[in-house]
Amino acid sequence: MKKKNKTIYLTLVGDNFNLGHANIINNAKKYGKIIIGIMTDSACVEYTSLPHFSYEYRKNLILKSCRNIYKIIPQKTLDYTYNLNKFKPNYVIHGDDWKIGYQKKIRTKVIKQLKKWGGKLIEIPYTKNIPFSENRKQFLQSNTTADVRKTKLKRLLNCKKIVKILEAHNPIGGLIIDNLSNNSEKKYDEFDGVWCSSLTDSSSRGKPDNQSLDLTTRVNWLSEMFEVTSKPLIFDADNGGSVEHIKFLIRRLEKIGVSAVILEDKIGIKQNSLFQDQSKTKLDTINNFSKKIKIATKNRVSDDFLIIARLESLIVGQGINEAIKRANKYSKAGADMILVHSKKNTPNEIFKFAKKFKKSKFFKPLVAVPSAYPSVKEAQLVKNGFKLVIYANHLLRASYLSMFETAKNILKNKRAKESEKKMISIKKIIELIE
Repeated sequence: MKKKNKTIYLTLVGDNFNLGHANIINNAKKYGKIIIGIMTDSACVEYTSLPHFSYEYRKNLILKSCRNIYKIIPQKTLDYTYNLNKFKPNYVIHGDDWKIGYQKKIRTKVIKQLKKWGGKLIEIPYTKNIPFSENRKQFLQSNTTADVRKTKLKRLLNCKKIVKILEAHNPIGGLIIDNLSNNSEKKYDEFDGVWCSSLTDSSSRGKPDNQSLDLTTRVNWLSEMFEVTSKPLIFDADNGGSVEHIKFLIRRLEKIGVSAVILEDKIGIKQNSLFQDQSKTKLDTINNFSKKIKIATKNRVSDDFLIIARLESLIVGQGINEAIKRANKYSKAGADMILVHSKKNTPNEIFKFAKKFKKSKFFKPLVAVPSAYPSVKEAQLVKNGFKLVIYANHLLRASYLSMFETAKNILKNKRAKESEKKMISIKKIIELIE
């Protein structure tokens, strides 16, 4: 078969076009016509982070950056089987980096498929020293950062069984979330985004969790978080203030690139939901809170900015039926998701709610905050209809304990040596930041 009639299949994520992409495409051109399978969001999150940009954006970027591409198609899973059987390419070209790790089994399957029609796998040396950090900086500093960031949460919800959000009360927490992953040979895992908590924002500034730290102050510092993390952020707005102020909050949060806001149906001076005594806690009327949701949805520019309604009925002891009644009304008013909150030490209460709410024609995806029931597994949440889990205060609690013990040891020993073994080195912190 002549070279011009032979086909080559290769896959790309294509978030940015760098030296590695150019190298593999130039090698592929030597063998014939190139078919590029661009990984969809769903395929990417099987083994790495969600791409910064949507599939269509990445497809257009490759088209602009490459000449003489025969065909560009979506690859919808990490498994190549469907596309290989459809096009039966003469060659698959890939970097040699997938011989180890999670993709090793994918490589084995590709070789097996190619043998069916006499195809061949060609591996080229992985291009090292690509300045990914520079590409990341360019993304973070670009004029489209807010728009790109805002869409990420909805994209994640569309392609993952459950989206995992972790609280961060300062930018270094955001850096940890952005850089941490668990990449074993069986599965890739990471946190998907940042939770900006009213409780931890207040506590980290030495203020009580009763809205003493005003919303304007909290919103103002988000730019510092956005400078260091590219992941989506969900903002805890408590009750959002008065009906008259909701539209201004929504417009500002969406404009700076927040992906979702959570509004709770309490009124008056806030009391933390996990306190056992909730006798002073007052719930908003269903009609008034529904009006807030309607105003919020009306004043957002894009449906990519999500409005999440937080139910406090179980917290104040009003029971599951009242919670269902409110969930239906809030959903009908336009809420994109429902957060059902509970202070019980098991998830049984929220699972009973979920079972009943799933039968409603107004059902919306559910959010869990397992602060009071930490033993629940994410797989259990998925099984019961939850699409998003928020670990709402764990970095603050861990940092407080560490700071307290360190200070206590220095005071006790009158030197710092005994505390050093429990601390990270300054060098590692500098390396993380740089």
